[in-house]
Amino acid sequence: MSLREDQIERYSRQIILSDIGGRGQEKLLQAKVLVIGAGGLGSPCAIYLASAGIGKLGLVDSDAVELNNLQRQILHSTQDVGRAKVESAKGRLNLINTDVEVIPYRLRLTSENILDIIKNYDIIVDGSDNFPTRYLVNDACVLSKKPLSHGGIFRFDGQALTIIPGESACYRCLFPEPPPPGLVPSCQEAGILGAVAGVIGVIQANEVLKYILGIGKLLTGKLLVFNALDSSFRQVKVPRDPKCPVCSEYPTITKLIDYEEFCQLRKKE
Repeated sequence: MSLREDQIERYSRQIILSDIGGRGQEKLLQAKVLVIGAGGLGSPCAIYLASAGIGKLGLVDSDAVELNNLQRQILHSTQDVGRAKVESAKGRLNLINTDVEVIPYRLRLTSENILDIIKNYDIIVDGSDNFPTRYLVNDACVLSKKPLSHGGIFRFDGQALTIIPGESACYRCLFPEPPPPGLVPSCQEAGILGAVAGVIGVIQANEVLKYILGIGKLLTGKLLVFNALDSSFRQVKVPRDPKCPVCSEYPTITKLIDYEEFCQLRKKE
């Protein structure tokens, strides 16, 4: 493909970077990225991916916009309260960049539908806010050999990890099983500083762009940990677990299951 004149102008600040150039911009315009969750992490991530010129951007979220979302979920506005998040997000992203094809999926991911959804994308972004989805996405990406950007936020802390199945540690190498019900409070119960979601969501977008462009060093085999109160970043090495239940040489998890019952969470209708 060749860039149009308006695209050369729009993406000029990227194109002049020697590591990107016109060819790199073409790669971005041809890329397909799936963002799971149009909330605190998915919002800043999707905005920067759309602005960068990702050609196809899928958005998965089953929820509607609530007033308490607006403190951190910057894809949405006051007038969007009550509207499906994926539709609100699609409208905002289309205003930012008409080059981007935004595909909304208003549904809850399950073991029955996730493989069919992720198969058409180059890399997956997990911006979910619950353990059942987090483990389901990790397992589906490992089994499908799909690169995955993981992000997590809690109170004043955030974390990010990039997973290349078969090459780097997966989420289960860190946390083999979901925590017992009630052990870890949700953001709804414990709270979250909105800016933390922004920091981690943008880091996820950065990881996706680096992966597509084939530049820099990804957060593979290392967990990036951010603390907002002292403005610190640190990296923790995460080696592959030879006994990982899903990505080891002899996995015990070879098919997908739904974790709502395991975590005693009621499925949303």
